[in-house]
Amino acid sequence: MPNHRRLRLFLLLACTAWSACSAWSDLPTNPPPLADLVEPLELLAEPDDETARLALPAGAFSGLYVEDARDTLAAKLDGEPQLRIARVVENSPAAAAGLWPDDLLLEVQRPGLAPVALQHPGDWRQIELQTPPGTELTLRVDRAGREATARLTLVPRTNPPPRTQTERLREDQRVGCTLRTATEVEARQAGLPPGGGAVLVGLAQSSPWRTAGLQFGDLIAAVAEQPVHHPQQVLDAVRTGADPLQLTVVRRGQRLAVAAPLSRRATATREVWLPLVFWYERQRGATEWSLLLGILQYRSTAAAWRLRLLWLPGFGGGDTERLLEVDA
Repeated sequence: MPNHRRLRLFLLLACTAWSACSAWSDLPTNPPPLADLVEPLELLAEPDDETARLALPAGAFSGLYVEDARDTLAAKLDGEPQLRIARVVENSPAAAAGLWPDDLLLEVQRPGLAPVALQHPGDWRQIELQTPPGTELTLRVDRAGREATARLTLVPRTNPPPRTQTERLREDQRVGCTLRTATEVEARQAGLPPGGGAVLVGLAQSSPWRTAGLQFGDLIAAVAEQPVHHPQQVLDAVRTGADPLQLTVVRRGQRLAVAAPLSRRATATREVWLPLVFWYERQRGATEWSLLLGILQYRSTAAAWRLRLLWLPGFGGGDTERLLEVDA
């Protein structure tokens, strides 16, 4: 075989191999956003309920502020909940008890009651709300891997704690929804600790939760009879729970039981590839195929199509900018 033909064959095979490698490396890492997700403008901002929050009973004061000890999303999805002491107010009962930032808060014992395991940040604030000032609490903490006990006596709270900013979380695989953490007013009206509950603020047009009767503004208070301390619990249940999910929803002060079905993300991309012979792809409303190194190529969308032969002649067609006229 002449050298120039060998060179052409080598270049052809090299180009084919490069095209194959590039096609595999182009795969998207995240699914596209749902095109039919509806998030009403009036629900983009959290409720203006600061006046109502300041009027709520403030409860007792410990000087202890806690946060979720799990730092990563993977840990929050799969790890056991833990509370870390984020801040200890100077000259507060917590400071007098010898508690330090970064201690892990494991359990609290109130006089005459069974010990309570603490798992969510709202759990400690709920203890302050439910326990009268002057009560001595016994805390079990983990300090650098060693357990310790501390005792503190609650005092009256003169000012409410700072307002906590809400979070928005989106689910777009099995439901198609956006959830917001509840404000303290919304949570306490629903009988949940501050930070508890998940408010439905976005819903896809094709979401199965629409047919189940869920509405914008519904507060999900429980999943499978387990109180919701954070919207992430709802998303975890969507990811791994039974179908349908058994939800307890608070709507305008009424508690409703809803069986919320799940679905699966539709697959719109298809690809078939036989190097040098045939290539086919269907992706997000567009179809494209070619034969024999592109001798015959075809591409179509919902609005137009194009056919090309031997890289030269071409044919095509598409929609115009007006509707069809209908004879009277």
